[in-house]
Amino acid sequence: MATILPTQGMYKLQFKPFDKTPKYKQIVQSVITDIERGTLKKGDQLPSISELSAEYYLARDTVEKAYRELRERGFCTSVQGKGYYVQAPDNNKIKILLVFNKLSSYKKIIYYAFLQALGDRATVDLQIHHYSASLFQEIIEKNLGKYNYYVVMPHFTQDLDKADYRAVLNSIPAEELVFLDKDLTDYKRDVLTVYQDFDKDIFTALEGVQDLLEKYQKLVLVLPSVGNNYPVEIAWGFRTFCINAGKEFAVKEHALNEVLEPGTAYVVVETTDLAELIKKVRQTPYLLGREIGILSFNASTLKELLGITVITTDFESMGRTAAELLLDKQRVKVKNPFYTIRRGSL
Repeated sequence: MATILPTQGMYKLQFKPFDKTPKYKQIVQSVITDIERGTLKKGDQLPSISELSAEYYLARDTVEKAYRELRERGFCTSVQGKGYYVQAPDNNKIKILLVFNKLSSYKKIIYYAFLQALGDRATVDLQIHHYSASLFQEIIEKNLGKYNYYVVMPHFTQDLDKADYRAVLNSIPAEELVFLDKDLTDYKRDVLTVYQDFDKDIFTALEGVQDLLEKYQKLVLVLPSVGNNYPVEIAWGFRTFCINAGKEFAVKEHALNEVLEPGTAYVVVETTDLAELIKKVRQTPYLLGREIGILSFNASTLKELLGITVITTDFESMGRTAAELLLDKQRVKVKNPFYTIRRGSL
């Protein structure tokens, strides 16, 4: 929907009347964005409430609410009898809302790399949606119009019948929305995206260690589904590789009841399952890396000490890349690096 054009000489408000974003929030964000771009400068006079109401067919209460929020946040000041003037706040840093699906040791790496790359140019608030579409909707509705950027990990598996997370995403202006960790391939708007390709990443990683997998007749993916919300694409990529490679395969929820058989290699996602498998191997005469193989997701110091072969995305690169592209106002899709570290367990 095209932006309404104002009369000649009047401040051009970035306002879309049929957008689902509340109209007062559109006014607030338009003014803030133009202050940060330099379109509006300190001391510039903003249109009066009457002018803005008439030009954009808005209720006076809507404009008053927007100007009140701008004044409270330090972006404008009012002079009785004269009107409203731009008053850029002393802290003119970019404001970013970062919405993760969960908090883990790997997510913390992304978070700190993101903060480090931003430096002192931005302030970041962190929220967790716990895979819940309704909680995500609540977070965005409370914060829409209050930030310059909304960086979202769009992993949702809960409450999908209660909230339309895509409608919530669409309520955020495309130039302010960033997808992190996951790409919504059928999403129609162009937004900055730094993502893992879970399907192709595991397929390519397994192809890259085919020489090590030759001695194993069967591959087992240990991928918990209940309560963990791992991307189903991991299983898709695993199955595709096994079929193409002519390997017998299985996908299991956990390793607790696993009976080890020689000639089997395990691809493990959870650290608890990794520990269980290592314990089981040590209770048998089998040698790890010969009769039994283990390939684990995500690098860690403990796995390095144990000599476990890992496949992992570069979490630090993900956070750093997202921050750098955001600061550069890019709206591109970037696949995050994914690599293998060979050790003695495979």
